[in-house]
Amino acid sequence: MINFAKKGGERLPEFQKYLIDKKLVAENKTTFYAYWVSRFLSYAQKQGAPAAEYQEPVVMAFMDELRADERIKEWQPRQADDALRLYYFHYLGKSKPAAITPALKDVQAALEEVSRIIRLKHYSYSTERTYLQWVNRFFAYVTETAGKQIDAVTAEDFRNFLSHLAINRHVSASTQNQAFNAILFLFRNVLNKEVGELDTTVRAKRGQKLPVVLSVDEVRRLFEQMSGTSRLIAELLYGAGLRLMELARLRVQDIDFDMDTIFVRSGKGDKDRSTMLPSAVRERLKEHLISVKALHDKDLAAGHGAVFLPDALGRKYPNAAKKWGWQYVFPAATLSVDPLSGIVRRHHISDTAIQSALKNAVQKSGILKHATVHTLRHSFATHLLQTGVNIREVQSLLGHKNVETTMIYTHVLRDMSNAPQSPLDALYGKHSDEKREITTLCSQ
Repeated sequence: MINFAKKGGERLPEFQKYLIDKKLVAENKTTFYAYWVSRFLSYAQKQGAPAAEYQEPVVMAFMDELRADERIKEWQPRQADDALRLYYFHYLGKSKPAAITPALKDVQAALEEVSRIIRLKHYSYSTERTYLQWVNRFFAYVTETAGKQIDAVTAEDFRNFLSHLAINRHVSASTQNQAFNAILFLFRNVLNKEVGELDTTVRAKRGQKLPVVLSVDEVRRLFEQMSGTSRLIAELLYGAGLRLMELARLRVQDIDFDMDTIFVRSGKGDKDRSTMLPSAVRERLKEHLISVKALHDKDLAAGHGAVFLPDALGRKYPNAAKKWGWQYVFPAATLSVDPLSGIVRRHHISDTAIQSALKNAVQKSGILKHATVHTLRHSFATHLLQTGVNIREVQSLLGHKNVETTMIYTHVLRDMSNAPQSPLDALYGKHSDEKREITTLCSQ
């Protein structure tokens, strides 16, 4: 683990003071932000880049270096990115990136076009960053291996890059698919080239994996180790079958207490759906929203309070961003810089904060399964099926496009009353009491 206190945070005391005075970052986090800036400045100097200016390709290369560092946790590159934007665009007052060097001109132009089209299509910011990173890595690979200019890349380069990831980088199937989607987007939307067949591409091995599902008793034990907002979030993830980012992006107006319904806007596949609002959390959720409203009023009084809205909505309803109904149900604890607009505002709670809270609860509960945030959604679906809910209904609640996707939960669910008895149980004349207990709990 990196010791931030000893690694350069103190080298930028004025920047830290600025963050505190402007209330942009919690005081106990300013050392971390100063450290990332200090580390980047050293990196830029070693690369011969002008550290006084923000250059996207240099920043992205720096982020790649962070992700390759085994000491760096998953959330830290995002914090570093936030720190650099605060430093350049607010503290130094830079309005835009510096002029691009000739060597990077074509790459930068392609990256900017990828960003432009992604935003036109209303993809998430995390998707934009991921795609940009893969496009940048693809161009670096093509330049290194084939010495080609951007406009000369072919489908063969695409296939070779995917094979390189599998053979030389040993990436997982999901990582390779992520790269595939990004480069395919580049070819179809920016380069206007078709990729053709990819039969010759070496694909990373993907084994069929069943989802991890908690028993009803394990879910109860997990929640007993949580409290406050963290518990409320976990209970909603399980009780409504929400994906992590679906919950994080919930707006106040998406909660219908009269109908006991949660509306999921622009979920996976840009689809809207509705799911159940568990009665068990109704009153606590109302109390939570009272505190969120007080925080929103405080932001308004301080000159903030305008939440992020998609471009089309922001233009159509210019005053909507400050309205109560559009605020996030679970806002972040501190203000931050919007990476797209540079505006200081309160974003929704981070996915890493939710993941960390659940991870700690899993450890405290003594659950040995590899349980993640998504495990709660898996458990929601399985337990509904276990109590006799029709699979089509479960499909609708989960927002699955095809029922085949939902069918995976039938593989982890068996009706033990009809299942064959183990020969060992037959030998000793016993049946599984544990399975009967789970069925009983689910029916309560």
